[in-house]
Amino acid sequence: MVDESVAKQLVQVIIDNLPEPVPGRRPVHTIGMGVKGKFVASDVARTYCIAEHFNGQPVEVSMRFSNGMGGLKQHDGWSDVRGMAVRFHLSDGTASDLIATTLGEFFVRNVEDFFEFSKVAKLQPYQRRHWLLKILDYLQLKVPPRNPNPNETESIDAGVLGYADRHRFSQLGIFQVGQIGAPESYARASYHAVHTFWVTAPDGVRRPVRFSWQPVAGVRNIDAEDVSRDKYLFNELEDRLKRWPARFMLMMTIGEEGDALDDPTKPWPGTRLRVAMGTLTLIEVAKNQDEDGERISFNPNRLAPGIEPSDDPILKARLGAYEVSREMRGGCPFKWRQDNAHTK
Repeated sequence: MVDESVAKQLVQVIIDNLPEPVPGRRPVHTIGMGVKGKFVASDVARTYCIAEHFNGQPVEVSMRFSNGMGGLKQHDGWSDVRGMAVRFHLSDGTASDLIATTLGEFFVRNVEDFFEFSKVAKLQPYQRRHWLLKILDYLQLKVPPRNPNPNETESIDAGVLGYADRHRFSQLGIFQVGQIGAPESYARASYHAVHTFWVTAPDGVRRPVRFSWQPVAGVRNIDAEDVSRDKYLFNELEDRLKRWPARFMLMMTIGEEGDALDDPTKPWPGTRLRVAMGTLTLIEVAKNQDEDGERISFNPNRLAPGIEPSDDPILKARLGAYEVSREMRGGCPFKWRQDNAHTK
């Protein structure tokens, strides 16, 4: 875990870059909604991991979908990273969290990178770039600016793209952010937990893995020019769940020798073995959004026995930073497992 003062600095630089203060709310992924569901592991899941929620018994789940941008303005129709934070409620009253976004890879490798990135990721007046200049960017292996979202007048693109031009490791993640679009539904997007974790099998074998959620209904975005749909994701999901449940498959990719285990900016080869670990069924939008949406505090280092964090420095930093954010907004405290050294 990073030093507490560093964790506070991490949260503060995010707050400083917001268009306006959001007291009592998350500084990023500010707009979101809580959902209730159940998770049932596949038959094969227990052969790879001894964690309780992979034993095949139904597990109650609390989760929160969100838009990535910080601030209180809701722009569902804008191209933006979406979040899917899931809490598996275990039988002893503790929990295991899995936090994922629609971003396949992260854009910085460590805390030092993040501080440098934050210095340039500031809102500036948006300037549309001519398509011929975009082609020139591609030829020079640079990340080109995206087109502005409908009614968007400011963006962080100028500083962020300059950062990407200077730092090759950040280019994949930043390119994805610019091209990610807006989903038709929170239930029709893929979500990736970009960090590596270690899972322990019943025979004691430990494997490095990465998790992702794949929607059973398939991935689908709205038309980028559809300005009439700026606020729709909450109502769409509520209406969808009134008709029938929505489902996600939890996929686990197993790393091999040579794969990056501590760098979330580096993808793994597409040839790696993927295991279907179970099905998450979303049942209803939480009736108490304050308790089950805004005050619930997720942390990617809150893990059941059988799952351990890797040495990814960003994953380690998130442990303290998420707790600082929780304290600042008055989120519900959560008792760490005393039998897991990495969550103390």
